[in-house]
Amino acid sequence: MNSPIRNKMNTVFVHVSDLERSVKWYSRLLNQEIDLTKVSRPVHNLQMNQYTGLTLDAGPLDATKKISPSPHPLFNFYTDDIQKSFEYIIGLGYQIESDIIEFDDFAFFNISDPDKNVVMICNG
Repeated sequence: MNSPIRNKMNTVFVHVSDLERSVKWYSRLLNQEIDLTKVSRPVHNLQMNQYTGLTLDAGPLDATKKISPSPHPLFNFYTDDIQKSFEYIIGLGYQIESDIIEFDDFAFFNISDPDKNVVMICNG
């Protein structure tokens, strides 16, 4: 039997403890305008330019989600200019988890969001 599951990433879920704080953080990271009056639990979908979406998930309305983040990035955001992106993150005052690491045709660095979820910024 052929698998009915398509070879296509649909949505990445990032589990967060404070939805508004995380929406602000990711919106600033991606330079997106945000109307916080339109942010309501349990989830918020960020605007993405491709098919795969990013959903911030704070869990049920009547509970505070306890976050146990992975120490490793589970996804990345692409950049054309790794150095300019690193400087942008410094300017935002966001937590940088690694310096820029460069290979022949690939470079990246890691940052962490307010819940310590590790996010990779890469150019390859």
